[in-house]
Amino acid sequence: MFNRKNKSTIDSLIGLSTNIDGNLYFKGGLRIDGSVKGNVIAEDEHGSMLIISENAMICGEVRAAHIVVDGSILGPVFSSELLELLPKARITGDVHYKALEMNSGATVTGQLTHTQTSNSTESVLQLSSSQA
Repeated sequence: MFNRKNKSTIDSLIGLSTNIDGNLYFKGGLRIDGSVKGNVIAEDEHGSMLIISENAMICGEVRAAHIVVDGSILGPVFSSELLELLPKARITGDVHYKALEMNSGATVTGQLTHTQTSNSTESVLQLSSSQA
């Protein structure tokens, strides 16, 4: 459906038996199988990939370019490229996305907000001011 770029690789793994209490900042790709009580934020949102497995639980804000969710998130989610919600995904919080792929069974309790790139907004503003 979407033109996917598989340039991102998983650089780090939070294992199933790992519990993190605090904010987590990462670059590149990250897979979480354990639990995180804190924000999970990609330092460089462009090109970053975050995979939240079906056993994972995050209590906090989540920010990355490409996010794949099959676990639980309690907090807001910000995806600057693609957000994939697999069948066991559970999100309680507002979701901001550029592109969304949601499978049957996934649930979101919160607002879904489609965000566009700032460049397209600037183009529209420039176009309308040049026509005036």
